Amino acid sequence: MERPSRQRQRERDTERESDEEAITCPECDSAEIVTDADQELVCEDCGLVLDEQTIDRGPEWRAFNHSERQSKSRVGAPITETMHDKGLTTTIDWKDKDAYGRSLSSEKRSQMHRLRKWQERIRTKDAGERNLQFALSEIDRMASALGVPRSVREVASVIYRRALSEDLIRGRSIEGVSTAALYAACRQEGIPRSLDEVAEVSRVPQKEIGRTYRYISQELGLELKPVDPKQFVPRFASSLELSEEVQSKATEIIDVSAEQGLLSGKSPTGFAAAAIYAASLLCNEKKTQREVADVAQVTEVTIRNRYQEQIEAMGFR
Repeated sequence: MERPSRQRQRERDTERESDEEAITCPECDSAEIVTDADQELVCEDCGLVLDEQTIDRGPEWRAFNHSERQSKSRVGAPITETMHDKGLTTTIDWKDKDAYGRSLSSEKRSQMHRLRKWQERIRTKDAGERNLQFALSEIDRMASALGVPRSVREVASVIYRRALSEDLIRGRSIEGVSTAALYAACRQEGIPRSLDEVAEVSRVPQKEIGRTYRYISQELGLELKPVDPKQFVPRFASSLELSEEVQSKATEIIDVSAEQGLLSGKSPTGFAAAAIYAASLLCNEKKTQREVADVAQVTEVTIRNRYQEQIEAMGFR
C-alpha cells in the first residue's frame, strides 16, 4: 500500500507533466518542455527559459525516509466536523510526562491539572458553543456504542450543524436532535441501524427521536431512501452464527417478497428477521423464533406474521 504523501507527490507530478505537455516553445515550436532543479520551465531543444518564477508547492526541507518526513512535518491533523471548533484549538495531553517520557513532579502535575481545566473552559466562548460541544460529544458517544464508522459521525455532525444554523433546535432537547441526526446519518450512509437500536444508546424516548427525525429530515430536505431489509441480513446472521447459504436464501426470500409488494408498510428489521428464520429452516440450520427475535429486537408475533407471508410468496405451504 502506497503512503498518502507519495501518492500526492505522484498526482502532483502528473498534473505538472500534463501542464508541460500543453505548452510549446515559442522559438522552435517544440513540446519538449521540462522543469529543472530551480523550478524553471526550459525547452530541451533550444534551451529557452519559458518561466522562471514557478511556485514550488513542496516543503522547504528534504526527507529520505518516513521517519524523517514525520519528524520534519509541521502539519497537524485535518479539520473535522465532529468537534465544535473543528479541531483547530490546542489540546493538552492527559499524560503527566515530559518530552522525554519522565513522570512529572507533584507540583508540576497540579499545575498541568489547572492548565487542562482552564483549557477546557476557554475552548467555548459562549453558551451556543457549549451546547454544540455537548451535542457533538453525545453523537460521538452514541456512535461508539453503535459501532458505526467515522464517516457516519462526520455526516451526523454536519446534519446537526445544519439544524442549528436553520434554528431547528429551539424548543427541542439537544439529546433528541443529536440522536435524530445520528439516525439520519446512518440512513444516509447505508449503515443498518434500527430506531430501536439507536434509542437504546440514547437518553431520550424512541417516540421523541422519531418525531424529531421526521421534522429535521423534512425541514433540511434530506433525501433518505427507505431502509432495505437486506442490509440487516449479514449482521443478524453473523450474530446467530448462520452460514453464507442461509444469508443467500434470506436475501432471495426478501427479493421475492418485495416483488409481490409485501414489504410496503412493514418494519425492515422484522421483515429481515422473518426471512432469516425461514431461510434457517429451509437450509436445515434451525433457529428458534425467540433466538431470532432477541437478535433483531422484534417480537415473536412479528416474525410469525412476516414468516407466513413470505412462505406463501415463495410458494411453500
